[in-house]
Amino acid sequence: MEILHTPHTMQQWSLAQRAAAQSIAFVPTMGALHEGHLSLLREGKKRASRLVLSLFVNPTQFGPNEDFSKYPRTLESDLEMARQCGVDSVFFPTPQTMYPAGTETFVEVGPLADLLCGKSRPGHFRGVATVVLKLFQIVQPQVALFGLKDYQQFKIIERMTVDFNLPIEIVGMPIVREQDGLAMSSRNRYLSETERKRALHIPRTLVQAQTWAKSFSAQDLTAKVRQVLEPHCDTIDYILLCDPKTLQPLDTLKTPALLAVACFVGKTRLIDNVILA
Repeated sequence: MEILHTPHTMQQWSLAQRAAAQSIAFVPTMGALHEGHLSLLREGKKRASRLVLSLFVNPTQFGPNEDFSKYPRTLESDLEMARQCGVDSVFFPTPQTMYPAGTETFVEVGPLADLLCGKSRPGHFRGVATVVLKLFQIVQPQVALFGLKDYQQFKIIERMTVDFNLPIEIVGMPIVREQDGLAMSSRNRYLSETERKRALHIPRTLVQAQTWAKSFSAQDLTAKVRQVLEPHCDTIDYILLCDPKTLQPLDTLKTPALLAVACFVGKTRLIDNVILA
């Protein structure tokens, strides 16, 4: 497994693989790997002859008061897990190499970023789309894999790939959950034992919502989810029922529909979602 640190060396590696008729699958991450990431790596291994992982905590997608400096960085364990998954190359750049002095070009994201996390985290998806586009240009993959816990991110990257005519297949992978049902996230390690018990009400409520959806209106469903979650969350960022393709809110409950939530438990922001079918 090679560990490459600059865009130039990573791109040269990838171009050499492409010249040798090797296909490339790519999993971009911010590190602090968990089983959710590993599920993407294992699937990527099946879809191409070479597998690339990036480990980069991207500063441009964090707001001024967010957890960039505290975001978990676990390089040694990340590299060991990458080896176990058969990763061929790890791209591990610095912010200075990804955004050298004079950088001034960023991706403008459209209406898919107007709601959900995009509304409460202004500029977040501008940073996400920009870094992913840069990574795509550097790694030159034929296929890239993303987890559907970050559903809005997946749809924005999928849209960007189409709009910029990128020859890359974007694959969305199912949410991977802990044994207790909590959606796997690098931020779960922030939770205290008590907070984690409270956080478990998020996935449990989404499971119940699939039953409620059979007899509730759209408004009543989101109101019921809020009523159940409020005693267990310190702040509810959003509870939204929306079209899974456009992410626009649904006034009438129809299937399939995306029910997405974002809540703070303690100081930790957690997101989760379910497709109501």
